[in-house]
Amino acid sequence: MIVRDRPSGIRLFFLLRGSVLSRIRTTLLVSTLSAIAVTVVHGSFFSLKVTLTTIPFTLIGLPLAIFLGFRNTAAYDRYWEGRKLWGELVLRCRSLSRQCQSFIRPVDQAAESAEVDAARQRLAYRAIAFVNALRLQLREQRDDAELRRWLPEAEWARVERASCKPDAVMLEMGRELGHCQQRRWIEACLAASIDDTLSAMTAAAASCERIKGTPVPFSYTLLLHRTAYLYCFLLPFGLVDTIGFMTPFVVAIVAYTFFGLDALGDEIEEPFGLESNDLPLDTLCRTIEINLLESLGEPLQRPPLEPVNFCLT
Repeated sequence: MIVRDRPSGIRLFFLLRGSVLSRIRTTLLVSTLSAIAVTVVHGSFFSLKVTLTTIPFTLIGLPLAIFLGFRNTAAYDRYWEGRKLWGELVLRCRSLSRQCQSFIRPVDQAAESAEVDAARQRLAYRAIAFVNALRLQLREQRDDAELRRWLPEAEWARVERASCKPDAVMLEMGRELGHCQQRRWIEACLAASIDDTLSAMTAAAASCERIKGTPVPFSYTLLLHRTAYLYCFLLPFGLVDTIGFMTPFVVAIVAYTFFGLDALGDEIEEPFGLESNDLPLDTLCRTIEINLLESLGEPLQRPPLEPVNFCLT
């Protein structure tokens, strides 16, 4: 995700970091060069004069702009929903730590205090492992070291074999909560409130998996791609007789707008990736880690992540 102060108008015009220009530069260059070629020959190929008016492009351009706008709105809805779900995970992890500190109490203060502290720590550590496991799953990455540092060896052996590691970590958290209730470290009604928090974390993870596993229908994307390409490559024939040498400039602006909107929709419809405009899942996981370690009164193991070249991952 791009994080920076908004520059002045002139500087904003020339910025490349975070722009989709790098993704469309080849297509934009080819479109502009074809417009220059059409302008040079004035729309004629050998003895054939290709004559088009602006009317077909007006009729096609309006619905194309509407469809591109609709698709980008749908893509941004997916992006914003993903951000809300990860915000929910941050909230629930903080609530879980607070509930563990407040509700889980030893029956015998002298004999069980250390065991209760260890149970609270394990629940907080598993919450950190849970969000990292979800991040790795959504990004189709594998980092066993990141998960093993928060889980006991016996638990890691079970989690490693699981096809869905976030769900496996959540099962371990449920077992720990049941153990605390059996030892009477927590009352049943208070255990139910912690279980509700765990269920909410599971629901947020499942919703992220839904976004990841349900892309925008390919046929819809394909239709917009083809229409935008045909529109931009045929546009010079409709403009050359009217605006002459300005045709390549106008075509370049129109192509940048249409191809840019198309590329931007492609990028943000998958919000959990590693592109510059995707969600900063690494940063959110580090935030949860810091919050939970602070709630346990433990020293921070790693500092907060800072933007690198204005980009948070």
